[in-house]
Amino acid sequence: MPPGQDPVADTLESLLPRVTRPARYTGGEWNAVRKDHRSVDVLFALAFPEVYEIGMSHLGSLILYDQLNRREDTACERVYAPWVDMEAELRRTGLPLFALESRRSVAEFDILGISLQYEMNFTNVLNLLDLAGIPLAAAERDAGHPLVLAGGPCALNPEPLAPFLDAIVLGEGEEVIHEVVDACRDDKRRGSRSRGNLLRRLAAIPGVYVPSLYQVTYRPDGKLATFGPAVPGVPERVRRRWVRDLDRTPHPLRPVVPYSEIVHDRAMVEVFRGCTRGCRFCQAGTIYRPVRERSPDQVCELARQLIDATGHQELSLAALSASDYSAIEDTVRRLVDQEEGRGVGISLPSLRADAFSVGLAHQVQRVRKTGLTFAPEAGTQRLRDVINKGVTEHDLRQAMESAFRSGWHAVKLYFMIGLPTERQEDLDGLVDLIREAEGVYREVTGGKGRQLKLGVSIAPFVPKAHTPFQWEPQCSLAELEERQSYLRRRTPRRVRLSWHDPHVSRVEAVFARGDRRLAPAIREAWAMGARFDGWSEQFDYRRWLGAFAGSGIEPAHYAERPRDQDELLPWDHLDCGVDKEFLWRERERAFAGLPTPDCRWAACTACGACHPRAAATGGAWRKAGGGEDPSSGSG
Repeated sequence: MPPGQDPVADTLESLLPRVTRPARYTGGEWNAVRKDHRSVDVLFALAFPEVYEIGMSHLGSLILYDQLNRREDTACERVYAPWVDMEAELRRTGLPLFALESRRSVAEFDILGISLQYEMNFTNVLNLLDLAGIPLAAAERDAGHPLVLAGGPCALNPEPLAPFLDAIVLGEGEEVIHEVVDACRDDKRRGSRSRGNLLRRLAAIPGVYVPSLYQVTYRPDGKLATFGPAVPGVPERVRRRWVRDLDRTPHPLRPVVPYSEIVHDRAMVEVFRGCTRGCRFCQAGTIYRPVRERSPDQVCELARQLIDATGHQELSLAALSASDYSAIEDTVRRLVDQEEGRGVGISLPSLRADAFSVGLAHQVQRVRKTGLTFAPEAGTQRLRDVINKGVTEHDLRQAMESAFRSGWHAVKLYFMIGLPTERQEDLDGLVDLIREAEGVYREVTGGKGRQLKLGVSIAPFVPKAHTPFQWEPQCSLAELEERQSYLRRRTPRRVRLSWHDPHVSRVEAVFARGDRRLAPAIREAWAMGARFDGWSEQFDYRRWLGAFAGSGIEPAHYAERPRDQDELLPWDHLDCGVDKEFLWRERERAFAGLPTPDCRWAACTACGACHPRAAATGGAWRKAGGGEDPSSGSG
């Protein structure tokens, strides 16, 4: 649509006063990219199935938005899930779901790319399609409909959503997204009316999975029997894509600056990608291997340019564990010196629970001091060894002492319950750690001055695909609720205790370990009104029970059933880059109570991420950390 033509303007103007946070839907923000649709070949709608303030905080979406709009032949525009009040207004007025930049209907775009970050957003995916007027089932779409493309962490087990998706990108998208757009552009230029030909071409791109080109059969006991290509030429397994060199990967320099407050309202520089600490419950620690670092010089230069382009007063160093960046001390010192004069604060949102990390936090928060979060995850050293957390009680005590001596009065502790092998003593140990935090604070402060603001967050364990615990069951709801009740009774009332609803975690576990047979239940729950299931005010467990029952699904079959070593898993045809044999070895070490050291600082653990076959398809190795070339086989 040419700039200046806005056919939905009058309707939108009339309905915005009727909804909360209307700035979610207006667009026109600073640094937003708006192109003349007549001058490009491909229209790409980049969708995040959550509200604006969450989607705008997602660095991955900002990276792809920047990458796609650097192309002269492509216009990329943003789409977010409308909140329930806006959805009602769209349906009442007949206004279709539109992209923010042009306000053009999403159905008129060539590609609809959806980020799958969280299983509890699956019904939002269907709602986006329906509001756009796109058939929910991939089999019902033709060449006149957008290609529905998905990516993100949940793409490593997309099977519950497979019937609704045309194609899925596995892994990091900076490189493969251009190959997908090239294929769609060429198909469009040829005037092809065959969606099947396009899908087969996409399936030939490394890292792209086309669910409709695979078939699955089941055994009488409900387990998977076979899973493989339905047509010749389709790969047996689809391998995850990942970029080799972060310094050579363009970082957004002019990200969109929202008019309204968002969850992470700050500039972000990704200092490194991946994690090798090996927490056995953590999916991100597996699927983003190996570690690749951005050079300190580039980090500082990107920070300068980002602050110039956005005016943000806070800069976040993004990583799975920022304090594991090999040049973190020097980089933090340089950034503080560089930005302090402009009143820009530096934040490290993901720190280890040790005194070193507290020292870093103290250094970066000279401009402004916020709370600290430590994640012991488990209450005893035995259980922390089982999950390979790599944090000792001595580490935790030193971290708290250092924090309190440095002037922190607000601390949050994060735990999980229902972890494999968890016992009563582990729950008691959790309470003991809470009491110890209070005791350390009294020791350091002498009981004088401000009162400690101690928050404790507790969430149920959810087994995830491509982790050492992917074979493990989730505790029953009754067990989780009993453990929550026990901890609630034992925890001092002065502690701010927050819980993750075990019913939400149950549905999350069903989809995290699920297969294609769950698709009818997702559609049924959506038809019954399921939206924003990660929000407590929207989630209705009875609705999900009804949808499961109506679709012949027994949730316990997916969530509570342990998997055998030789069982075919719904995601086994998707190669995350880490060998399944390594994951099983880690599971065995977990049950033996044996921690595995971080391979960045110890011996290679032979996980497969740095195997030569990975290097040949876009693998990488750490640069600033002094690692070996992947062709040597070093991990």
